[in-house]
Amino acid sequence: MFVESFKPGGEAESVWLKDIFGFITQHICPVLSGPAPPAADYLMTGVCPGQLSVCVVKKIQENMCVTHTLPVSYRPVSVSELLSHQHLACVSNLSWSTNQQRAWDKEAELSLPGHRALPRVNLLLIGCLREGQGGDWRLTDASSSVKCEVLSPFPLWLNRPVFLPHWNYIPHNAPGQDPDQAGGHVELIGSPVLLCPDPEQGLAAGPGGRAGLSSAVGVREAADLLHNSACLSLRTRGQRVSVYGQVGSVCPLLVVAGTTFFCFSLTDDSHSLPVLVKDSSRLWWTQCVCVGQSVCVTALRVCVLRGWRGNNILCVTDQSDIHTNYTHTHSQSDTPPPTMMSYDDDEKDCEEVEVEAEPERDTVQSAVKMKRSRVISYQGTVTEVVSEGAGLYVMDRKVGLCLAYQPSLRRKLRAGDTVELHHVHFLYRPCPDFPPSMLCTCLHSSLRVTAFSRVGGSSPDSSCPGDGALPRLLLEKNMGVSEYLWMCHLSSQLTHSLVPSVLKQQQCVCVLSWKLMECVWRRGHRGRRDIYSEMLDEPHTCPLTQYSVDPAAHQYISVSELSQSLQSESWSSVSLSSLLPPGGSSLSRSQINTALSWSCRTLTSDPQNQPQTGDRLRQRPLLLVGVLELPSQTSEHTLQLRDRTGAVNCVVTETSEEEGGGQRAAFNTAWIGCLVCVQHFTMVTERFIQSDFPSYQHLDQDKYITHKHCRVYVQFSLDHVHILSQSVAMVTHLQQKGEESGGDVTARKRRREDESSSSSVTMTTISRPCVSVVIRVEQKEGVAWRNTGAELKGEGAGLTLCFSVRAAVIGPVVSRGRDLKNEPMTERETETEREDKVVLVFSGVSARWFPLLQPGSFYRLIAANTQDPSVLIGCGVSGRSGVELHADSTLQVQPDWRFYTLTRPLLLHTYRQALSPTVLSVSEVLDCRCELVCFQALVSDRISLNDRTSESGGTHTGVRLTVCDQTGRSLQVYLDLSHTPYPPGLLPGNTLLLSGFQRKLSRTGSVYCTYLPVSSVTVTSLGDTSSARPPPAPMMHLGVWAVSREQRCIVGEVRGHVVCFLFLQLQWSCSLCGGLYRQSCSSQQCQSTSSVFQSKAKLVIDDGTGEAHVWFSGALVRPLLGLADSQWEGLQRALRVRGHIRVYPRGRSLVCESDDPLLHYLVCVCSSDVVCRQLSLTCRKHNNHRPEEMKRFSRGERDFMTRMTRPLQLTCLHINTH
Repeated sequence: MFVESFKPGGEAESVWLKDIFGFITQHICPVLSGPAPPAADYLMTGVCPGQLSVCVVKKIQENMCVTHTLPVSYRPVSVSELLSHQHLACVSNLSWSTNQQRAWDKEAELSLPGHRALPRVNLLLIGCLREGQGGDWRLTDASSSVKCEVLSPFPLWLNRPVFLPHWNYIPHNAPGQDPDQAGGHVELIGSPVLLCPDPEQGLAAGPGGRAGLSSAVGVREAADLLHNSACLSLRTRGQRVSVYGQVGSVCPLLVVAGTTFFCFSLTDDSHSLPVLVKDSSRLWWTQCVCVGQSVCVTALRVCVLRGWRGNNILCVTDQSDIHTNYTHTHSQSDTPPPTMMSYDDDEKDCEEVEVEAEPERDTVQSAVKMKRSRVISYQGTVTEVVSEGAGLYVMDRKVGLCLAYQPSLRRKLRAGDTVELHHVHFLYRPCPDFPPSMLCTCLHSSLRVTAFSRVGGSSPDSSCPGDGALPRLLLEKNMGVSEYLWMCHLSSQLTHSLVPSVLKQQQCVCVLSWKLMECVWRRGHRGRRDIYSEMLDEPHTCPLTQYSVDPAAHQYISVSELSQSLQSESWSSVSLSSLLPPGGSSLSRSQINTALSWSCRTLTSDPQNQPQTGDRLRQRPLLLVGVLELPSQTSEHTLQLRDRTGAVNCVVTETSEEEGGGQRAAFNTAWIGCLVCVQHFTMVTERFIQSDFPSYQHLDQDKYITHKHCRVYVQFSLDHVHILSQSVAMVTHLQQKGEESGGDVTARKRRREDESSSSSVTMTTISRPCVSVVIRVEQKEGVAWRNTGAELKGEGAGLTLCFSVRAAVIGPVVSRGRDLKNEPMTERETETEREDKVVLVFSGVSARWFPLLQPGSFYRLIAANTQDPSVLIGCGVSGRSGVELHADSTLQVQPDWRFYTLTRPLLLHTYRQALSPTVLSVSEVLDCRCELVCFQALVSDRISLNDRTSESGGTHTGVRLTVCDQTGRSLQVYLDLSHTPYPPGLLPGNTLLLSGFQRKLSRTGSVYCTYLPVSSVTVTSLGDTSSARPPPAPMMHLGVWAVSREQRCIVGEVRGHVVCFLFLQLQWSCSLCGGLYRQSCSSQQCQSTSSVFQSKAKLVIDDGTGEAHVWFSGALVRPLLGLADSQWEGLQRALRVRGHIRVYPRGRSLVCESDDPLLHYLVCVCSSDVVCRQLSLTCRKHNNHRPEEMKRFSRGERDFMTRMTRPLQLTCLHINTH
């Protein structure tokens, strides 16, 4: 009967009709005949499978694009089959033709480039819409149920059999879908087709519906009733009231103390009335109520909401019904719908909003300002899912959206969704890592999807846990939106850059980001969040009402990005002429190439401390996060900061344990393995150039550069480091210092694991026996390449990185059943009568301990997996019988041995007194007679001595450092690095510890120091290398300086009056050979066409205590003569033809005739008051082996011989302007 009633056109249609009838009988009728909600009982009586099947087929035919045939390509699918077999997101539309589908696919993919449209499936969904848990709607049949998302739900659809003509299905494993939602969900596009007769449209089914409508009152009357004395009688007598009005706001669904509820408000022209829905059978209203809709709610009662200042509120009862699209017959005026904004309205409006929200007050930092947000309504399309777990999206490719201040959405937004936002906060530039325009929802905001996405989601976002760990932290700490956005961006970056051992759980990254945010931002916590006031108060206040704007918020940078940026900018950010000293245009060929051979570029992590134009790397203060490690390569001897992207060398210092608390080189091995954040650091790029530029004019030609490379590293103090994850040794170190380590995320996790598996840990420690000995380092030799008979890849045959340490053995070798690491020293480790000396030899892999072994520090040396004490006992030197040897025993350090620093709190009381090695100052080195010295000094200048090229690519092996102390006395130190790895940190402004250097006297009597194979250079303190200013030279009196026989001062400051000019020479010289240049080089062998202008002068200066002859050269001559730049350039042009001129103001010129106008001009200049003036000069003294000389004087016919003291000879280094 059923099949024949449709007159099938063939066997296929007959089979299809039978399948429909069988599907209805098996999956739909049992649902309708079974238990149903009370409101639906009277609707289901008298429905038989045949009638329902006929209704289904007719509705299907009505929704087809063609009506003369049946859709045999479509088949009905049960909910259980859909959930179990459909693993890809899909779309089904019965009314589509093939061309319509293609156009739909093309339009969807053009709207979101990079995404694919949902594939089409020919499936029919039929079921009954029922209420689920927590306000969900579910499509149910006899096999199962699936969550159903509806764009504009209507109360009459609930508990009715429906057919879905157009729908999407998003399975739980599809990209962009929460994995915790089993089975996925159905997205209903448009309205479902009802399969049974309707009651009157617009009214919710239920008894007493019309009775409630007949007595409904408006919002104004209900508000008066709520706030006057009559509300007390309503509460006591249990009376109910029905209210109609326009929905003004819809708050999200909340769960507090196990109770699920939501609130919405009804408004008219002047009043607003809050309504509370907490009845579990009415939670589905949250999908039916939307802002701007006219509704009537019946059977409301007045109740008191504890915790809210308003107290009285209308509450939904189990007898309440909601009537949507309600129109009251006596309504006089309608409230206009809220004004919607979109990004297409005008981008200028967004800028005006920012102007209206200018800062009201400034915080402590001048750059951080507080602004007020603006509450608006907005409609747009989600174009990017930034972080689903953190609730961050991008709308219309320009506007950011943050949903973190609301509970998690029951349906996650997908790219392509069109959403409508009401009472959303507009913020302008709350975080520089996100779009300038940001929309943030609070508990008063409502979000409604008005169109489902037509494309499949992108790959799952792993930047944040899908269960919303970051929003939970936000709810717990109640921080500002600027801090939250910054932390979310940091969390996504750390996920991709942290080492895998740290990323065992994504939640750990979120907590680390939060901890780092608290360390960096250091802003006070807000009070507890008042959810009821946030939802119901007028005027509205919430955590988003005010927000901070900090354009200088810290910026995280990975190690590889830092290294690559520094290397790429090392050459592009500098011109070669800027690397030359003042007066570089007058330098000869050798001087130019020597000056270019080494240069340095330093940048601080905070650009405000060191602003530079064109700096692309430091738009904001930088943050580095990584694990501190020993050098991983045998060619390095500095600590490294490593993340997943790479590693960078580090020059590290820390606070000394002595009472002064000064800086010293890093010595605590507990830092190894710690995950740290470096907030204040200096980025160093050292540039090395091997060139052969003929002159200054050729600097723009790269063909004269034969080789160039750069070295990149960072400098920082451990005082500016935040520990995010502690090593086991660091936990012990902080506990002994009395610091609480409970805030460390991974430390807490490690303690929980230890408590839960204590037996396994005990077994592990028992299976790792070890022997240990405590030592005190007394002397450390420098690290160098030495011939040990082994061959390493990448180096010469037999060359291995080696160094040695001389140490005092505090006690005997102790055998233990477990590794003590850096636990406190025990009495057992000091049971010895005397301290033996031992020389520890490090080579190969073991040489990586070089940066942390410092003289004066105590260490526990541990050899694991053995209980043989002899492995840590040094071998003595064999000698002949009867010969007493004074050599210390030696011990070869193995690669698997470990050193643990025993800081002062870990030592026994008898060893806590500091035994620092003797360290001299520069003044003491100048005055002493020792041949081997150890001293500490500040680097004031550095130059490269040669540019020899090796076959492997060229290295600079000679360095001359000018070092000084606080008195201003200076000393020159010569380093030969031909057999030593390049030491970083030898920069002006840094303080160095130079141990094992040889003190020498030059032929002129000057003191200098040279590098020996046992010498060691250690950076002990970091200075401002970008603008290093050495201490001023000591003030010297010429009379005292002249008769001084000691090397007390080589460089000093003198102040005196110019007595007379002795000599002035101006000359054009060949830049290659240095000969005289007149239109061409005077040398026949030299064919150079380039020349440089050189100047030299000598004068007599008197300070009242004596006289001195002072030499000036180069760029110092022009200011000495008091000439302007144009005058100096005129002199150079005037000498182009003649080539040179010598002027003796106190005698006759040896070159020019007396009537030469240029000579007269220079003589006048040298004798003018401009030159013969008071001067303050920084000079270097020339030491003489002949302090006196014999001179002959003639008087008449007699000659006289007498001894004359040679005048003090000085070379001017700088003309002081103060």
